[in-house]
This record gives sequence, C-alpha cells and structure tokens, in this order.
Amino acid sequence: MSNTARIPAADVDGIMGAVVKAASRRMTGQVPDSLGVLWHNRRVMMDLMGVGRKSEKWDALDPQLSTFARMATAAYVGCSFCLDLHYFMAHTHGLDEAKAREVPRWRQSSVFSPLERRVMEYAEAVCQDPPTVTDELSDALLAELGPAALLELAAKVALMDATARMNLALGIRSAEFADACGLPPFATPSAVAGAA
Repeated sequence: MSNTARIPAADVDGIMGAVVKAASRRMTGQVPDSLGVLWHNRRVMMDLMGVGRKSEKWDALDPQLSTFARMATAAYVGCSFCLDLHYFMAHTHGLDEAKAREVPRWRQSSVFSPLERRVMEYAEAVCQDPPTVTDELSDALLAELGPAALLELAAKVALMDATARMNLALGIRSAEFADACGLPPFATPSAVAGAA
C-alpha cells in the first residue's frame, strides 16, 4: 500500500491508536494508510467513524440494495477507496459478490433486477450537482421500498457521497482490501467515468 494522500499519514499511536488499529484489523484485516491521514484530527475521524457505524445499524433498506447504492455512489464519484472497501464488505457480509463486482458498470451489466437498477440510478442522481432525482424515480422507489427505506437510501447515498468526495480531496486511494482477501477484480472508477 503506497500512500498517495495529500496529507502524510501520522503515526497512529497511544492507547486510542491501538484500539483504532485493532478495530480496523478486525474489520478489514489491515490498517490502511488513510487511518494515519485521518489521525491528524482525531475528533473528525471518530465522529465520521461514529456516523458510519450508526448508519450500518439502519435496517429499513435491504442490505444488498444498501451496498449497491453505496458502491454506485463511490463509482460515480470516483472513490477507489470507498468502492474497494464496500466490495470487501459485500464479501465479508455474504452478499452477492458477482453482482457487487458489476456495480461500477451496472448500466451495461445484465445481472441486476429492475429494482436494483433503480436504486443505483437514484444513487447517481443524488450525487449529481445539482441532484437530478426525478419525481418518477422517487415515486417508483417509494412504492417498492416504502418511506422508511427510501429515506434510508437517500441518507446512505448522501453519506457515501460526502465521504467519497472527502477521500478524493485528500488523495486517499484504494487500500486494496479486495486483493488482500482474494476477491476477483472489479472495474475501477476511472474505467467507469468514461461510461458515465
């Protein structure tokens, strides 16, 4: 893992550092360089991690749809770190890896259901500036998912969009989580950008 970040990684030290590194190893099998970048402002890092952990407990939206939405967001924005991490998490949570691998090229792929396609279309529409979510798309998702799941979808996409853009601004790149656990390769965000 080479550090390509725009802020050099700090040494993740002390008791709190040991706890954070242990949690990272437990979750991903490694301590990515990005942890050292975020370590420069521990309050920001811990608050962001806290929001992320809390959002993982939301359960109105199907976990696979949630993962596809966040991966579609990461691919659209171009965050290789986020895409790689969520691909790895799909693997560790027992989700459909073959579909997860196809998320960056979901428009060309034939493996997704109409609902999965609408969820990823919604994710991309939320990320555009300004957002391009239509009443028709929202109405269709509201009918299929219900209000609680649609709210959760919007929130998870918005959180991923913010996190992905922060990572890009900081120069945080893939930590190769997928490679580390032997997952098959997936299309990179740069390959998808030409298709978007």
